[in-house]
Amino acid sequence: MLKIGSHVSFSGKGLLNAANEAAAYGSSTFMIYTGAPQNTRRKSVDELYIPEGKEVMAENGINEIVVHAPYIINLGSFKDQTYRLAVDFLQEEVRRTHKIGVKNIVLHPGAFTEKDVDYGIARIAEGLNEVLEGTKETDVNIALETMAGKGTEIGRSFEELARIINLVEANDRLTVCMDTCHIHDAGYDIVNGVDGVLKKFDDIVGLDRIAVVHVNDSKNPLGSGKDRHAVIGSGMIGYQGIAGVVGHELLKDKPFILETPWIGKSASTERPMYEAEIALLRRDADERFGGEFMEDVERLHHFFDKEDVHPRLYVMNSWEQLKAADAKTKKADPREPMERLYDMLIENRVLTEDYSEEAVNQRLLAWLAGKEWLASL
Repeated sequence: MLKIGSHVSFSGKGLLNAANEAAAYGSSTFMIYTGAPQNTRRKSVDELYIPEGKEVMAENGINEIVVHAPYIINLGSFKDQTYRLAVDFLQEEVRRTHKIGVKNIVLHPGAFTEKDVDYGIARIAEGLNEVLEGTKETDVNIALETMAGKGTEIGRSFEELARIINLVEANDRLTVCMDTCHIHDAGYDIVNGVDGVLKKFDDIVGLDRIAVVHVNDSKNPLGSGKDRHAVIGSGMIGYQGIAGVVGHELLKDKPFILETPWIGKSASTERPMYEAEIALLRRDADERFGGEFMEDVERLHHFFDKEDVHPRLYVMNSWEQLKAADAKTKKADPREPMERLYDMLIENRVLTEDYSEEAVNQRLLAWLAGKEWLASL
């Protein structure tokens, strides 16, 4: 069975809250931060409702989850205080991950800031050596995440990850988290050549290192180096591109984690699309949402066909127009593709007015997956 889920909240009752949220989306895996990713404040492990959370996980067939390290950790920093915080705090996060019973903690490798790539790689490896040496009592692996290439971050190429791994003594405890948005933005064409991308990764790093796959569409074109996630099907990768990764034979046993943005016309109506994205990629949307859902998706195809709106072309053209627009034009109409499509449906009263904004957007996602997806069910 496909292991797919999303980032979920660890606030309140910790693992119990996270497991219940994941179950509500139909997840078979999920990812958490052990506390707020922007600071070092952490509850005691005894306050994280771990036994209760694992009971809910067992009831819902969730066996493997992932922890993500906080954003504030930068092992590549030349500043001693920043580097020391990164090493010490990452060690504590590894120990907390072990106590929760999780095997992999995902880490953004770090940024070299005012130095250079060579310095950053050496500094990160130095920090990882210290962290792994200080946490030998655990069996937790550190999963280095593939990065998009913005700023001075390290990990924008498979070669950079390989160089870090080769400099770490206990590198049997180093794994990799492959992020679809990040590698797309870094210039790896998973839309037209996923087989070649995976072969290249295997040659340079080794597919056996992949422990987690982050599943995100991208708001930017191939090689942009930007890192802005989009809901599956609404970005420059597209549903078929994402499905080609999630359904790939070489990745079939990996946990796939969605980190896509919440969407809505206003902050008060923003909702995650995780439930629909999971159902689309697992190809059980008809079972999850029922026959009426599928009939509505067919209705959307009929409407947009009449309007001569093709899912993939519309999304690509909309993003290209937004990227090319000057500040004044963009300010006049900053709507992204999903919002523009939503407005078209509402203006033309294509679906019943009883549907919530979330329900309409879920059906739009299924339309964005295309007629091929619909025919394959």
